[in-house]
Amino acid sequence: MFMELSDTYKTLAEPAEGLYKEKGSKFLAFAWPVETEIEIKELIDQVKARYYDARHHCYAWQLGNDGMHFRVNDDGEPSGTAGKPIHGQIKSYEITNVLIVVVRYFGGTKLGTSGLIQAYKESAADAISNGIIVERTIDKQLTIHFAYENMNDAMRVIKEMEPAIVHQDFNLRCEMVLSIRESKYMELSSRFEQLMGVSLVDEKP
Repeated sequence: MFMELSDTYKTLAEPAEGLYKEKGSKFLAFAWPVETEIEIKELIDQVKARYYDARHHCYAWQLGNDGMHFRVNDDGEPSGTAGKPIHGQIKSYEITNVLIVVVRYFGGTKLGTSGLIQAYKESAADAISNGIIVERTIDKQLTIHFAYENMNDAMRVIKEMEPAIVHQDFNLRCEMVLSIRESKYMELSSRFEQLMGVSLVDEKP
């Protein structure tokens, strides 16, 4: 019996934008679904290049399913007034694998600490609410090798367990790269391990 693991998470289906105005200041919010820190850095750099004349480019991002892998940045705003309230909205909507950047154009009137917190919170919330939240599964990949005479046995397991076939090569030696949601990974591995003539190679998620 295999225990069901928490292998789903909520994120944005596609990029979204939001806007908040207060006392002449304009806060442009941009939210993206993301997978890696490299992707995050590229997006932040793109925003800074496009809105080079803005005073602040504040952001927050979160990756992974445990809520522990995140970063906030106030980009010159008073500590805790920008990145933290942006991240607060990511947590409030219970989404992850998300980057939100809020670009501020200063309107000449200072908003104060509470005003800034409210502005960054509302602009981030607007971007998320304008987006589409979807549920995704955390998947893991598995590579199997087998001889032609073992193909029927291997394909029977694939038909029953329904992993996605990422890659297959039936030339000199049969090789298949499969992807399945994390909670079913151990069961799939076990099924293949019980087959004669099938060998497994673990892949990264």
